[in-house]
Amino acid sequence: MTLLLRINSSSRQSGSHSAAVADQFEASFRQKHPGCRVVTRNVADGSIPIISQATIEGFYTAPEAMSSELVEATALSDRLISELQEADTLLIAAPIYNFSVPAALKAWIDQIVRLGHTFSYDAGAFQGLAKTRRAVVICTFGAEGYLEGQPFAAANFVQPYLRFLLSFLGIEDIRFISVQGTTADPETVARNIEAAKQECRLAA
Repeated sequence: MTLLLRINSSSRQSGSHSAAVADQFEASFRQKHPGCRVVTRNVADGSIPIISQATIEGFYTAPEAMSSELVEATALSDRLISELQEADTLLIAAPIYNFSVPAALKAWIDQIVRLGHTFSYDAGAFQGLAKTRRAVVICTFGAEGYLEGQPFAAANFVQPYLRFLLSFLGIEDIRFISVQGTTADPETVARNIEAAKQECRLAA
C-alpha cells in the first residue's frame, strides 16, 4: 500500500501557510492514490525531543551491546526511521525560521539520519540507504527574493540544506514548492498560495 509520510514543522498549530499548501498536496495525493495511507508527524508539538547523549551513544553501539537504557533512548529513532523507510513519498512542510529550518524539523532530522539505517560509510564513501522514492518539500518565506537568482537567495539555507540532506539519504527525486511573501497584503498572499497549491495538484 502506498504511504505518504507528512512532516509538518511550523510552530503555528493554526493559520500555517506551509500546512495549508501541504493540505492541498495531501488531498491531491489521496485522489491520485486511492487507498493510500498517510502518516502525519506534527514535529513542533514537542513529541520529538532534541537527541540526548544516550541517543547518540545508542546510535554508535553494536546491537549486541545495547543496554536497556540505550534501547529505550533509540526507540523513537527506530520508529521514525521505520516510517521513512516504508514511505513512497515524503512530504515536508517547512517555513523558513531565521534563514534556516525550524528547530523542530531539525530534531526530526537528527533522529532519522543514522549510520547503518539511513546511510552507510564504507571505504571512505557515504551511501544513502533510504528506500523512499521521492520527497516534496513545501517552503514558505515571509519576504520575497529568497529563490535562486533573486536578491536574497544567499540567505536561503532551507532549500540547499534539505536538498543535500535528502540526496545524502538516497532520495533521488526531490521537488521544492515555494511560497514567498507570506507577510505581504492579503491579495498577494492568496495569489502566491494558490499558485503553490496548483503546483501541488500537478506534483501529487
